Amino acid sequence: MLWAGRMRLGTFGILLMLVHTSAACEFGPFPYSITGIVCRMTKPAALLLNQETAQVIQAAFRNAKFPNITGERSMRLLGRVAYGLSNIQVNDLSIERSEVELKENDAIHIAIQNVTAFFKGTLTYGYAGAWFLQLSHSVDFEIESSIDLQINIKLMCQKDQVAADASDCYLTFHKLTLHLQGEKEPGWLKQLFTDFISFTLKLVLKSEVCNEINFLARVLASFVHDLAADFVQDEDISIDISLASVPLIKANYLESHHKGLVLYKNYSDVFSDSVFSPSLLTESRMLYFWLSEHILNSLALAAFLDKRLVLTIRGEKLQALFEAEDTEAQRKAVQMIFQGTSYNDSVAKVWSLAHPQISLQPEGTVVKSLVAVEVSIFPPGEQPLMVLYMEKEITVTIEAAYVEKKLILHPLDSRIEFKVFKCTADSSGNDPSIRNFLKTMISVVGIPEVISRIEPALTSLMNSKGLHLFEIRNPEIITRKGYIIVQLDFSFPNHLLLDFLEKRLQS
Repeated sequence: MLWAGRMRLGTFGILLMLVHTSAACEFGPFPYSITGIVCRMTKPAALLLNQETAQVIQAAFRNAKFPNITGERSMRLLGRVAYGLSNIQVNDLSIERSEVELKENDAIHIAIQNVTAFFKGTLTYGYAGAWFLQLSHSVDFEIESSIDLQINIKLMCQKDQVAADASDCYLTFHKLTLHLQGEKEPGWLKQLFTDFISFTLKLVLKSEVCNEINFLARVLASFVHDLAADFVQDEDISIDISLASVPLIKANYLESHHKGLVLYKNYSDVFSDSVFSPSLLTESRMLYFWLSEHILNSLALAAFLDKRLVLTIRGEKLQALFEAEDTEAQRKAVQMIFQGTSYNDSVAKVWSLAHPQISLQPEGTVVKSLVAVEVSIFPPGEQPLMVLYMEKEITVTIEAAYVEKKLILHPLDSRIEFKVFKCTADSSGNDPSIRNFLKTMISVVGIPEVISRIEPALTSLMNSKGLHLFEIRNPEIITRKGYIIVQLDFSFPNHLLLDFLEKRLQS
């Protein structure tokens, strides 16, 4: 899949992660049934990312390793002339225009017009048998070229992930002019090398530039997959983003499908009843992510097994919970529970007794969890005392949003049902005032407090994966029965591609 915080590459990298053929992968007869994550990129996004193509092509030209060219030719009166072109490298490069087209059920077609490239190097030559001894003449040269470049990126599935084949690559030369240093050499020499070497030089340039483009395409595909895999992993919890089916390549969008199985230590996830269908997504936004309800449930289970669903509250935070409102009932409950002990000498522990059940509905994400709360006091000079223990089933509906690079979780409504209630101040359990107070406090203050801890934790986790580096515009998180859709527009962070290419060139 294409996770939001790791879209760090240009046209090659982003598009390669999204789509590919199934040449080396086998899928079952009903691949959509095991689809947990879907990514759809529409044509406007592809056009935006195409703006980065120029940097990839420039890197391909500059990083191509051009071999030395040698040969000889018989000339009337002069006999044999041996020559060599060495130290060929790109001196200057500019690209006028780049276009991308999605060829339905075929490939990503990229057309680059008017690539103006200047190559420099050294020309050595000699007469008669000088080639077998030592070439005694040398002159620096510059080659001015004007090239159109056509690339059809065939995409394949290998080892359940994307692999790219950009070998369908063509260079069309509109201009190839040889300039010798100072233009002081004999006129026949320039004519000879311009006419004779140009053909060989075209073949060398095509081979080396296309080879480098193909190499970059493969590296970018692998790099983006690794970034996506890292984005959906945190310590021992990860999501399997292996491909679940043959992706769709339409004229207006690209779509890839991934298994989305949660992996945690010895826990093995199973999923075979996905409700995904391509008709569930539209084409009005640049980027879409579709996630099955099963993934969220499995993540909740993994978090529970990893003992992450534990919260400790003390001091000012604890005071804020119990003194959110100043009423007679509140003052009575606080006195009965804490028995005059200060909040600084008290602690509340909250944890899940079972893994939360998550249900996605049109009104929001419904979370149902069996939670335990334990409040203990530590009176100075006395033994610690547990003054309150309760188990309750909490059901809360949450609406999610992503605003100003932060995840916002808003509780819409909640239901609380006590299963176990023990309070030292009411050992008989006949006084409903404490229970009623706690029920109101949990609903009004407790649940928002827990959510306020989850929001920054998840935001920090996503930012640690690089999500904050993207300019995400008007994101929407939409819940439906059994699945969630994240849809957005975005701007590509130019410096990220440059950073990757610099590292690639230095390696």
